[in-house]
Amino acid sequence: MKTYQLSAQPRTDLGKKAAKNLRKQNLIPVVLNGANDAEHLMVKADDVRKLIYTPDIFAIELDVNGVKRMAVLKDLQFHPVKDNVLHMDLLEVNDKKPVTIEVPVKLEGHAEGVKAGGKLNLSMKKIRVRAIYTEIPERVVINVDHLGLGKTLQIGDLHFDGLELMNAKNAVVCAVQLTRAARGAQANADK
Repeated sequence: MKTYQLSAQPRTDLGKKAAKNLRKQNLIPVVLNGANDAEHLMVKADDVRKLIYTPDIFAIELDVNGVKRMAVLKDLQFHPVKDNVLHMDLLEVNDKKPVTIEVPVKLEGHAEGVKAGGKLNLSMKKIRVRAIYTEIPERVVINVDHLGLGKTLQIGDLHFDGLELMNAKNAVVCAVQLTRAARGAQANADK
């Protein structure tokens, strides 16, 4: 997992009015949930742009008044119309306690079903995994070479060393669907 440097300052004024004033100053209210209590912080909106608007996942090296701490992005709240960030929740991590995070999926290979005229469909763009944050990969790579026409690949079929998959075992990750052209060719072959 990549590391992202982010500096934050503690905030003392809490509540709706204080958060609204922060947003007017181009700052985002942040809550850092950790081993102790939740800490209320603020970060510059421009500093988190490359953290939020990317398909990658990051371990955040948070600098709070010179003290370095590691965290991951837990939740974001966006303005419903303007689409700017209203609030961020971070989760403090360490190399002893596992964390649950969603990791992007990358399909690799050329499925047998696609060669036979089917269409590969990715149903889950992210898979929820649980592991120590240092062992979480940037992407979960799944090889689909063996996937036949009309077949699916489910979470229960997957296994990765050091990762515990948290999605339902019967959740479909990807499938090779039968296209109309393949259905017609199959019907003509049956005649």
